[in-house]
Amino acid sequence: MMSQPSPAPSTWRRIQTTWGLPDLTGKGRFVTANLIDSLGNGLVMAFTIVFFVKTTPLSLVAVGAALTVGRLLALPMPPFIGPLLDKYGPRAVIAAGNWISVAGFVGFLFSHAIWQIVLWQFVVQLGSTAFWMGSSPLTVLVAQGTERARWFGFVRALRNTGVGFGGAASAVALSIGTVTGLRAVMVANAVTFAIAGWLFLTWRPTGDASETADTAPAEAKRAAPAESPEEQPPGGYRTVLRDTRYLRLVAVNLSFVFASMVITVLLAVYAADNLDVGAWIVGALVVLNTAMVALLQTLASRWIETRSPVRVLVVALLVNAAAFVLFGSLLALPGWAVIAGLLIAMMLYTVAEILSSPPTSELSVMMAPEHLRGRYLAVYQLSWSIGGALAPVLLTSLLDGGALLPWVFLTAISLLAVPLVLGLDRQPTTAGVSTPAADETRVEQQQFDGEPAD
Repeated sequence: MMSQPSPAPSTWRRIQTTWGLPDLTGKGRFVTANLIDSLGNGLVMAFTIVFFVKTTPLSLVAVGAALTVGRLLALPMPPFIGPLLDKYGPRAVIAAGNWISVAGFVGFLFSHAIWQIVLWQFVVQLGSTAFWMGSSPLTVLVAQGTERARWFGFVRALRNTGVGFGGAASAVALSIGTVTGLRAVMVANAVTFAIAGWLFLTWRPTGDASETADTAPAEAKRAAPAESPEEQPPGGYRTVLRDTRYLRLVAVNLSFVFASMVITVLLAVYAADNLDVGAWIVGALVVLNTAMVALLQTLASRWIETRSPVRVLVVALLVNAAAFVLFGSLLALPGWAVIAGLLIAMMLYTVAEILSSPPTSELSVMMAPEHLRGRYLAVYQLSWSIGGALAPVLLTSLLDGGALLPWVFLTAISLLAVPLVLGLDRQPTTAGVSTPAADETRVEQQQFDGEPAD
């Protein structure tokens, strides 16, 4: 009996395959929530300082200092959020994070003193930290073991696009300039975060097993057969700190965190003061970076998903190093070549950014044992928190000491991270205990490398 030919894929499915998009069926709330949340982030990133300068009697320096203190107070929070992530799952933590941020934005509306700005900025940053800690495990839950690289790439492209549009909307709002208009934008921003939190919480993964695992991990564990003392896996932050493989991943990510600060901390000052080019070129470089990520991230995911995450990270680190060498070399180029060099360096830098994001996000989740995933991600999140706090003062101090020094530093940490990446795909155990997530990573790695799975 002849087998029936399989139906031809739909036009939309062919578009998804061509552009490296994951299967979006049943994921509408998840996608919408990410888009709405990123629009809100775009609004707040470009808007907060001006909001307080216009709506309070405080100076620009006082506002900036208050916001910085609020962010610093939130730095130690990931270790406290990690156990909540293990207990309640990523959907609940992300939704709570969004609603905590809503409370902070509402508090902004009634802030007139420095201590009030510090308090509510801390609240907003706490909510943001909870969101980012839950984002990667929720993306793994959405992917359900397939198309993970595509999902991480798609979410990044989606959020990059949303932040861009949110920033543009914020610029329009700022051009209006009235206090009433600024307060209306802050209210709208709070509403977007509230809606996104509701969408995240009410979205249901396909399949009862995934839903149960996400919404009631504690209940599932209580219902499972008890393990013998010999089989009981170790727990707590001591286990995380003994896992040298995972700490190597955290150190590697720290190099990418410092690299991510180039645009916001280093580029404008370097271009204006040391390369003597017009301010317009910095804006053009930012637009180039944003457009490349939005347009190429999902296409790159098609390439990434068929390769070892470790090998992709090595390529990303080497491309980053090449970009930083070129940025530093611009000091020796004639004026007519500087702009072309900046464009080429920015393209290399963006390619490294596109390549590094999906594998680091995926490995941060898949290398962690499921019962301690929240605690592992808390340590991973500290690389973002600490790196984000240190990068501005470190990079600007290096630049003040010599225009070449920050690029030497960034090149060095990119190259030094390469040996830390090598071998992350081997011996996937945690404190001597093999985990389902690690076993899955090992099998996929063998498939990527053409080796037979066990």
